[in-house]
Amino acid sequence: MALPRTTLTLLLLLGTAVAGVTLLFTTMDPWMDRGGILVGGLDVHIYRDGGWRVVHERALYIDPTHYGLLYTYTPFSALVFLPLLLVPWAHVTTTWLVLNLLVLFGVVLQSFRMLGYRATTELAAVSALLTLACTFAEPVRTTLYYGQINLVLMLVVLWDFSRAGNSTLRGLGVGVAAGIKLTPLYFIAQYLAQRQWRAAATGALTFIASIGLTALILPSDSYQYWTSAFFHSGRIAPDVHPANQSLRGAIAHLTHGPAPVWLWLLIAIPIALVALWLSAVLVRRGEPLLSITLGGLTACAISPYSWGHHWVWFVPLLVYLIHRAQTRAPWWLAAAALYVAIAAWTYTYTPTWVSVGTFLLPPWWPLPQVLMNIYVIIYLITLAGMALHLRTLPPAPIEPAITLPAPEQLSPETRAAAAPHPDDDRPAMMN
Repeated sequence: MALPRTTLTLLLLLGTAVAGVTLLFTTMDPWMDRGGILVGGLDVHIYRDGGWRVVHERALYIDPTHYGLLYTYTPFSALVFLPLLLVPWAHVTTTWLVLNLLVLFGVVLQSFRMLGYRATTELAAVSALLTLACTFAEPVRTTLYYGQINLVLMLVVLWDFSRAGNSTLRGLGVGVAAGIKLTPLYFIAQYLAQRQWRAAATGALTFIASIGLTALILPSDSYQYWTSAFFHSGRIAPDVHPANQSLRGAIAHLTHGPAPVWLWLLIAIPIALVALWLSAVLVRRGEPLLSITLGGLTACAISPYSWGHHWVWFVPLLVYLIHRAQTRAPWWLAAAALYVAIAAWTYTYTPTWVSVGTFLLPPWWPLPQVLMNIYVIIYLITLAGMALHLRTLPPAPIEPAITLPAPEQLSPETRAAAAPHPDDDRPAMMN
Protein backbone atom coordinates (compact mmCIF):
# COMPACT_ATOMS: atom_id res chain seq x y z
CA MET A 1 0.00 0.00 0.00
CA ALA A 2 1.01 3.61 -0.48
CA LEU A 3 0.93 6.37 2.11
CA PRO A 4 -2.49 8.05 2.21
CA ARG A 5 -2.75 11.73 3.15
CA THR A 6 0.89 12.12 2.13
CA THR A 7 0.74 15.93 2.06
CA LEU A 8 -0.29 16.20 5.72
CA THR A 9 2.31 13.65 6.75
CA LEU A 10 5.07 15.40 4.80
CA LEU A 11 4.19 18.80 6.27
CA LEU A 12 4.12 17.52 9.86
CA LEU A 13 7.34 15.57 9.47
CA LEU A 14 9.01 18.47 7.66
CA GLY A 15 8.26 20.75 10.60
CA THR A 16 9.48 18.14 13.08
CA ALA A 17 12.63 17.47 11.07
CA VAL A 18 13.50 21.18 10.90
CA ALA A 19 12.79 21.62 14.62
CA GLY A 20 14.71 18.47 15.56
CA VAL A 21 17.85 19.34 13.61
CA THR A 22 17.70 22.94 14.82
CA LEU A 23 17.43 21.83 18.44
CA LEU A 24 20.22 19.29 17.91
CA PHE A 25 22.65 22.05 16.96
CA THR A 26 21.38 24.82 19.26
CA THR A 27 20.69 23.14 22.60
CA MET A 28 24.40 22.31 22.83
CA ASP A 29 27.42 23.65 20.98
CA PRO A 30 28.11 20.94 18.35
CA TRP A 31 31.85 21.40 18.94
CA MET A 32 31.65 21.36 22.75
CA ASP A 33 34.19 18.96 24.22
CA ARG A 34 32.58 15.79 25.64
CA GLY A 35 29.09 16.64 24.49
CA GLY A 36 28.93 18.26 21.07
CA ILE A 37 27.39 16.04 18.40
CA LEU A 38 30.32 16.61 16.02
CA VAL A 39 33.14 15.73 18.43
CA GLY A 40 32.04 12.40 19.88
CA GLY A 41 33.01 8.92 18.79
CA LEU A 42 34.21 7.59 22.15
CA ASP A 43 32.63 4.14 21.82
CA VAL A 44 33.52 3.59 18.17
CA HIS A 45 37.16 4.31 19.05
CA ILE A 46 36.87 1.67 21.78
CA TYR A 47 35.51 -0.72 19.14
CA ARG A 48 38.46 0.09 16.92
CA ASP A 49 40.83 -0.37 19.83
CA GLY A 50 39.33 -3.83 20.38
CA GLY A 51 40.21 -4.76 16.80
CA TRP A 52 43.66 -3.27 17.25
CA ARG A 53 44.24 -5.43 20.34
CA VAL A 54 43.32 -8.55 18.37
CA VAL A 55 45.86 -7.73 15.65
CA HIS A 56 48.59 -6.88 18.16
CA GLU A 57 47.77 -9.78 20.52
CA ARG A 58 46.93 -7.53 23.46
CA ALA A 59 44.46 -8.61 26.18
CA LEU A 60 40.91 -7.31 25.74
CA TYR A 61 39.60 -7.42 29.30
CA ILE A 62 42.58 -6.80 31.56
CA ASP A 63 43.97 -3.42 30.53
CA PRO A 64 41.81 -0.32 29.95
CA THR A 65 41.19 0.80 26.39
CA HIS A 66 40.51 4.27 24.98
CA TYR A 67 40.14 7.00 27.67
CA GLY A 68 40.87 4.38 30.36
CA LEU A 69 37.52 2.60 29.84
CA LEU A 70 37.11 -1.16 29.94
CA TYR A 71 36.07 -3.25 26.95
CA THR A 72 32.65 -4.76 27.78
CA TYR A 73 31.56 -6.48 24.55
CA THR A 74 32.08 -10.12 23.61
CA PRO A 75 35.43 -11.24 22.16
CA PHE A 76 33.56 -12.05 18.92
CA SER A 77 32.75 -8.34 18.60
CA ALA A 78 36.44 -7.50 18.47
CA LEU A 79 36.71 -9.67 15.36
CA VAL A 80 33.70 -7.92 13.82
CA PHE A 81 35.30 -4.53 14.49
CA LEU A 82 38.51 -5.41 12.65
CA PRO A 83 37.44 -3.51 9.46
CA LEU A 84 37.47 -0.29 11.50
CA LEU A 85 41.27 -0.50 11.40
CA LEU A 86 41.01 0.41 7.70
CA VAL A 87 39.65 3.83 8.71
CA PRO A 88 42.32 6.29 9.88
CA TRP A 89 42.01 7.17 13.57
CA ALA A 90 41.20 10.84 12.85
CA HIS A 91 38.30 9.95 10.54
CA VAL A 92 36.65 7.19 12.59
CA THR A 93 34.16 9.52 14.30
CA THR A 94 32.90 11.15 11.10
CA THR A 95 32.79 7.88 9.16
CA TRP A 96 30.75 6.12 11.85
CA LEU A 97 28.43 9.12 12.24
CA VAL A 98 27.57 9.09 8.54
CA LEU A 99 27.17 5.31 8.58
CA ASN A 100 24.81 5.52 11.57
CA LEU A 101 22.67 8.14 9.82
CA LEU A 102 22.35 5.88 6.78
CA VAL A 103 21.49 2.94 9.03
CA LEU A 104 18.86 5.06 10.82
CA PHE A 105 17.27 5.83 7.44
CA GLY A 106 17.34 2.10 6.69
CA VAL A 107 15.62 1.34 10.03
CA VAL A 108 12.81 3.82 9.33
CA LEU A 109 12.35 2.60 5.76
CA GLN A 110 12.42 -1.06 6.79
CA SER A 111 9.86 -0.36 9.53
CA PHE A 112 7.48 1.16 6.99
CA ARG A 113 8.08 -1.80 4.67
CA MET A 114 7.17 -4.22 7.48
CA LEU A 115 3.86 -2.36 7.74
CA GLY A 116 3.15 -3.19 4.11
CA TYR A 117 4.06 0.09 2.42
CA ARG A 118 5.49 0.04 -1.07
CA ALA A 119 8.96 1.47 -1.66
CA THR A 120 8.02 4.73 -3.41
CA THR A 121 9.50 8.19 -3.67
CA GLU A 122 6.95 9.46 -1.15
CA LEU A 123 7.89 6.75 1.34
CA ALA A 124 11.59 7.56 0.91
CA ALA A 125 10.85 11.25 1.52
CA VAL A 126 8.82 10.47 4.64
CA SER A 127 11.57 8.14 5.90
CA ALA A 128 14.26 10.79 5.28
CA LEU A 129 12.30 13.45 7.19
CA LEU A 130 11.62 11.11 10.10
CA THR A 131 15.30 10.18 10.13
CA LEU A 132 16.26 13.83 10.55
CA ALA A 133 13.58 14.33 13.21
CA CYS A 134 14.86 11.32 15.18
CA THR A 135 18.36 12.76 15.44
CA PHE A 136 17.01 14.82 18.36
CA ALA A 137 15.60 11.75 20.11
CA GLU A 138 17.93 11.02 23.03
CA PRO A 139 18.58 7.33 22.24
CA VAL A 140 19.49 8.25 18.66
CA ARG A 141 21.37 11.44 19.52
CA THR A 142 23.45 9.61 22.13
CA THR A 143 24.08 6.71 19.76
CA LEU A 144 25.29 9.15 17.12
CA TYR A 145 27.45 11.06 19.59
CA TYR A 146 29.19 8.07 21.16
CA GLY A 147 29.41 6.16 17.88
CA GLN A 148 27.41 3.27 19.34
CA ILE A 149 26.37 0.14 17.43
CA ASN A 150 22.74 0.04 18.58
CA LEU A 151 21.24 1.23 15.29
CA VAL A 152 23.24 -1.31 13.29
CA LEU A 153 22.11 -4.19 15.50
CA MET A 154 18.48 -3.02 15.31
CA LEU A 155 18.57 -2.94 11.51
CA VAL A 156 20.05 -6.46 11.45
CA VAL A 157 17.27 -7.74 13.74
CA LEU A 158 14.55 -5.99 11.70
CA TRP A 159 15.95 -7.55 8.54
CA ASP A 160 16.00 -10.95 10.21
CA PHE A 161 12.36 -10.79 11.32
CA SER A 162 11.23 -9.47 7.94
CA ARG A 163 12.47 -12.64 6.21
CA ALA A 164 9.90 -15.12 4.99
CA GLY A 165 8.90 -17.71 7.59
CA ASN A 166 10.45 -20.52 5.52
CA SER A 167 13.68 -18.64 4.76
CA THR A 168 16.81 -20.59 5.62
CA LEU A 169 18.49 -17.30 6.63
CA ARG A 170 15.84 -16.39 9.19
CA GLY A 171 17.55 -16.35 12.59
CA LEU A 172 21.04 -15.73 11.22
CA GLY A 173 20.89 -11.98 11.86
CA VAL A 174 19.72 -12.43 15.44
CA GLY A 175 22.52 -14.91 16.11
CA VAL A 176 25.19 -12.56 14.74
CA ALA A 177 23.74 -9.59 16.66
CA ALA A 178 23.73 -11.62 19.89
CA GLY A 179 27.31 -12.68 19.21
CA ILE A 180 28.33 -9.01 19.18
CA LYS A 181 26.15 -7.81 22.04
CA LEU A 182 24.30 -10.28 24.27
CA THR A 183 21.01 -8.36 24.57
CA PRO A 184 19.65 -9.63 21.19
CA LEU A 185 19.54 -13.15 22.70
CA TYR A 186 16.04 -12.15 23.76
CA PHE A 187 14.93 -12.39 20.12
CA ILE A 188 15.74 -16.10 20.06
CA ALA A 189 13.19 -16.48 22.86
CA GLN A 190 10.79 -14.43 20.77
CA TYR A 191 11.23 -16.82 17.84
CA LEU A 192 10.44 -19.68 20.22
CA ALA A 193 7.32 -17.90 21.46
CA GLN A 194 6.20 -17.53 17.84
CA ARG A 195 6.90 -21.24 17.23
CA GLN A 196 9.51 -20.35 14.63
CA TRP A 197 11.57 -23.38 15.60
CA ARG A 198 14.00 -23.32 12.70
CA ALA A 199 14.68 -19.58 13.06
CA ALA A 200 15.26 -20.00 16.80
CA ALA A 201 17.60 -22.92 16.16
CA THR A 202 19.47 -20.98 13.46
CA GLY A 203 19.88 -18.00 15.80
CA ALA A 204 21.06 -20.15 18.70
CA LEU A 205 23.50 -22.14 16.57
CA THR A 206 24.87 -18.97 14.99
CA PHE A 207 25.44 -17.48 18.44
CA ILE A 208 27.16 -20.66 19.66
CA ALA A 209 29.26 -20.72 16.50
CA SER A 210 30.40 -17.15 17.19
CA ILE A 211 31.62 -18.28 20.62
CA GLY A 212 33.36 -21.35 19.23
CA LEU A 213 35.02 -19.49 16.37
CA THR A 214 36.32 -16.81 18.70
CA ALA A 215 37.56 -19.40 21.20
CA LEU A 216 39.77 -20.84 18.46
CA ILE A 217 41.14 -17.44 17.44
CA LEU A 218 41.23 -15.73 20.85
CA PRO A 219 41.34 -18.51 23.44
CA SER A 220 42.73 -16.41 26.29
CA ASP A 221 40.30 -13.50 25.83
CA SER A 222 37.38 -15.91 25.44
CA TYR A 223 38.25 -17.67 28.67
CA GLN A 224 38.68 -14.35 30.48
CA TYR A 225 35.32 -13.04 29.24
CA TRP A 226 33.11 -16.08 29.83
CA THR A 227 34.59 -16.99 33.22
CA SER A 228 35.12 -13.53 34.70
CA ALA A 229 34.28 -10.32 32.81
CA PHE A 230 30.80 -11.56 31.85
CA PHE A 231 29.76 -11.76 35.52
CA HIS A 232 31.05 -8.32 36.57
CA SER A 233 28.20 -5.94 35.73
CA GLY A 234 30.02 -3.30 37.77
CA ARG A 235 32.33 -2.91 34.79
CA ILE A 236 29.50 -0.90 33.23
CA ALA A 237 28.17 1.42 35.98
CA PRO A 238 26.31 1.24 39.34
CA ASP A 239 22.62 0.28 39.30
CA VAL A 240 21.61 3.60 40.83
CA HIS A 241 23.00 5.70 37.98
CA PRO A 242 20.12 7.74 36.48
CA ALA A 243 21.17 6.62 33.01
CA ASN A 244 20.27 3.02 33.91
CA GLN A 245 16.89 2.95 32.16
CA SER A 246 15.89 -0.61 33.00
CA LEU A 247 13.59 -2.29 35.48
CA ARG A 248 16.58 -3.04 37.68
CA GLY A 249 17.64 0.58 37.43
CA ALA A 250 14.13 1.77 38.35
CA ILE A 251 14.19 -0.42 41.46
CA ALA A 252 17.59 1.00 42.41
CA HIS A 253 16.38 4.56 41.83
CA LEU A 254 13.28 4.05 43.99
CA THR A 255 15.12 2.25 46.81
CA HIS A 256 18.20 4.50 46.61
CA GLY A 257 20.57 1.54 46.56
CA PRO A 258 21.61 -1.52 44.54
CA ALA A 259 18.59 -3.46 43.32
CA PRO A 260 18.18 -6.87 45.04
CA VAL A 261 18.55 -9.55 42.38
CA TRP A 262 15.54 -11.52 43.69
CA LEU A 263 13.28 -8.47 43.46
CA TRP A 264 14.50 -7.60 39.98
CA LEU A 265 13.87 -11.17 38.76
CA LEU A 266 10.49 -11.29 40.50
CA ILE A 267 9.39 -8.33 38.38
CA ALA A 268 11.39 -8.85 35.18
CA ILE A 269 10.57 -12.53 34.51
CA PRO A 270 6.74 -12.16 34.54
CA ILE A 271 6.98 -9.04 32.37
CA ALA A 272 9.24 -10.86 29.90
CA LEU A 273 6.82 -13.81 29.71
CA VAL A 274 3.83 -11.51 29.14
CA ALA A 275 5.75 -9.64 26.44
CA LEU A 276 6.70 -12.90 24.71
CA TRP A 277 3.06 -14.00 24.68
CA LEU A 278 1.95 -10.62 23.38
CA SER A 279 4.59 -10.62 20.63
CA ALA A 280 3.44 -14.05 19.44
CA VAL A 281 -0.21 -13.00 19.35
CA LEU A 282 0.61 -9.76 17.55
CA VAL A 283 2.37 -11.68 14.77
CA ARG A 284 -0.64 -13.98 14.34
CA ARG A 285 -2.90 -10.92 14.20
CA GLY A 286 -0.88 -9.32 11.39
CA GLU A 287 1.27 -6.86 13.40
CA PRO A 288 4.88 -7.96 12.74
CA LEU A 289 6.45 -4.54 13.31
CA LEU A 290 4.62 -4.02 16.58
CA SER A 291 5.71 -7.49 17.67
CA ILE A 292 9.41 -7.00 17.02
CA THR A 293 9.30 -3.47 18.48
CA LEU A 294 7.84 -4.89 21.68
CA GLY A 295 10.68 -7.42 21.71
CA GLY A 296 13.33 -4.72 21.36
CA LEU A 297 11.80 -2.57 24.10
CA THR A 298 11.41 -5.57 26.41
CA ALA A 299 15.04 -6.57 25.93
CA CYS A 300 16.01 -3.06 27.11
CA ALA A 301 13.60 -3.17 30.06
CA ILE A 302 14.66 -6.53 31.49
CA SER A 303 18.37 -6.09 30.88
CA PRO A 304 20.41 -5.62 34.09
CA TYR A 305 21.72 -2.32 32.73
CA SER A 306 20.29 -0.31 29.83
CA TRP A 307 21.80 3.02 28.89
CA GLY A 308 19.48 5.54 27.28
CA HIS A 309 21.01 4.86 23.87
CA HIS A 310 19.93 1.21 24.06
CA TRP A 311 16.31 2.38 23.64
CA VAL A 312 16.64 3.12 19.91
CA TRP A 313 13.67 0.74 19.56
CA PHE A 314 11.49 3.80 20.17
CA VAL A 315 12.17 4.64 16.51
CA PRO A 316 10.09 1.79 14.98
CA LEU A 317 7.44 2.51 17.63
CA LEU A 318 7.31 6.09 16.35
CA VAL A 319 6.98 4.75 12.80
CA TYR A 320 4.04 2.61 13.90
CA LEU A 321 2.29 5.56 15.55
CA ILE A 322 2.70 7.62 12.37
CA HIS A 323 1.31 4.68 10.40
CA ARG A 324 -1.78 4.61 12.61
CA ALA A 325 -2.11 8.40 12.27
CA GLN A 326 -2.65 8.00 8.53
CA THR A 327 -6.16 6.74 9.20
CA ARG A 328 -6.91 8.30 12.61
CA ALA A 329 -5.55 11.78 13.27
CA PRO A 330 -5.53 11.47 17.12
CA TRP A 331 -2.60 9.07 16.80
CA TRP A 332 -0.48 12.10 15.94
CA LEU A 333 -0.89 13.14 19.59
CA ALA A 334 0.56 9.80 20.75
CA ALA A 335 3.48 10.20 18.34
CA ALA A 336 4.09 13.77 19.54
CA ALA A 337 3.94 12.72 23.21
CA LEU A 338 6.48 9.94 22.62
CA TYR A 339 8.80 12.27 20.72
CA VAL A 340 8.71 14.94 23.44
CA ALA A 341 9.30 12.36 26.20
CA ILE A 342 12.37 10.83 24.54
CA ALA A 343 13.83 14.04 23.11
CA ALA A 344 17.43 15.01 23.88
CA TRP A 345 16.57 17.86 26.22
CA THR A 346 19.70 19.36 27.76
CA TYR A 347 20.54 21.01 31.06
CA THR A 348 23.74 22.97 31.63
CA TYR A 349 25.26 22.23 35.02
CA THR A 350 28.54 23.97 34.22
CA PRO A 351 29.97 25.50 31.03
CA THR A 352 31.69 22.15 30.33
CA TRP A 353 29.06 19.74 31.67
CA VAL A 354 25.73 19.46 29.91
CA SER A 355 23.40 16.52 30.58
CA VAL A 356 21.30 15.09 27.75
CA GLY A 357 17.96 13.34 28.15
CA THR A 358 14.84 13.68 30.28
CA PHE A 359 16.13 11.18 32.85
CA LEU A 360 19.23 13.30 33.47
CA LEU A 361 17.40 16.54 34.21
CA PRO A 362 18.19 17.94 37.70
CA PRO A 363 16.55 16.16 40.65
CA TRP A 364 14.96 19.42 41.81
CA TRP A 365 12.75 19.50 38.71
CA PRO A 366 9.05 18.50 39.19
CA LEU A 367 8.33 14.76 39.50
CA PRO A 368 11.99 13.69 39.69
CA GLN A 369 11.18 9.98 40.23
CA VAL A 370 9.01 9.99 37.09
CA LEU A 371 11.64 11.75 34.99
CA MET A 372 14.43 9.49 36.26
CA ASN A 373 12.55 6.36 35.12
CA ILE A 374 10.88 7.83 32.04
CA TYR A 375 11.85 5.07 29.57
CA VAL A 376 10.64 2.30 31.87
CA ILE A 377 7.36 4.17 32.36
CA ILE A 378 6.94 4.60 28.60
CA TYR A 379 7.64 0.89 28.17
CA LEU A 380 5.01 -0.15 30.71
CA ILE A 381 2.45 2.18 29.08
CA THR A 382 3.35 0.73 25.67
CA LEU A 383 3.03 -2.83 26.98
CA ALA A 384 -0.44 -2.09 28.37
CA GLY A 385 -1.42 -0.26 25.20
CA MET A 386 -0.45 -3.21 23.02
CA ALA A 387 -2.49 -5.55 25.21
CA LEU A 388 -5.53 -3.29 24.78
CA HIS A 389 -4.81 -2.96 21.05
CA LEU A 390 -5.24 -6.72 20.66
CA ARG A 391 -8.93 -6.30 21.45
CA THR A 392 -9.36 -4.21 18.29
CA LEU A 393 -7.63 -6.68 15.98
CA PRO A 394 -9.48 -9.45 14.13
CA PRO A 395 -8.92 -12.96 15.50
CA ALA A 396 -6.17 -15.03 13.96
CA PRO A 397 -7.42 -17.24 11.10
CA ILE A 398 -7.81 -20.90 11.98
CA GLU A 399 -6.11 -23.14 9.46
CA PRO A 400 -7.94 -26.42 8.75
CA ALA A 401 -6.03 -29.54 9.66
CA ILE A 402 -7.01 -31.20 6.34
CA THR A 403 -8.01 -29.45 3.14
CA LEU A 404 -10.30 -31.59 1.00
CA PRO A 405 -10.32 -31.14 -2.78
CA ALA A 406 -13.50 -29.98 -4.46
CA PRO A 407 -15.60 -32.84 -5.96
CA GLU A 408 -14.99 -31.63 -9.52
CA GLN A 409 -11.24 -32.03 -8.90
CA LEU A 410 -11.63 -35.75 -8.15
CA SER A 411 -11.30 -38.51 -10.70
CA PRO A 412 -14.52 -40.29 -11.81
CA GLU A 413 -13.45 -43.42 -9.94
CA THR A 414 -12.91 -41.49 -6.71
CA ARG A 415 -16.26 -39.71 -7.04
CA ALA A 416 -18.00 -43.02 -7.58
CA ALA A 417 -16.28 -44.57 -4.57
CA ALA A 418 -17.16 -41.58 -2.41
CA ALA A 419 -20.83 -41.50 -3.45
CA PRO A 420 -23.32 -42.89 -0.91
CA HIS A 421 -24.71 -46.41 -1.37
CA PRO A 422 -28.02 -47.77 0.01
CA ASP A 423 -26.17 -50.27 2.19
CA ASP A 424 -23.31 -47.95 3.18
CA ASP A 425 -23.52 -45.91 6.38
CA ARG A 426 -20.44 -43.80 5.62
CA PRO A 427 -21.06 -40.03 5.29
CA ALA A 428 -21.18 -38.73 1.74
CA MET A 429 -18.62 -36.16 0.51
CA MET A 430 -20.22 -32.73 0.54
CA ASN A 431 -19.26 -29.63 -1.35
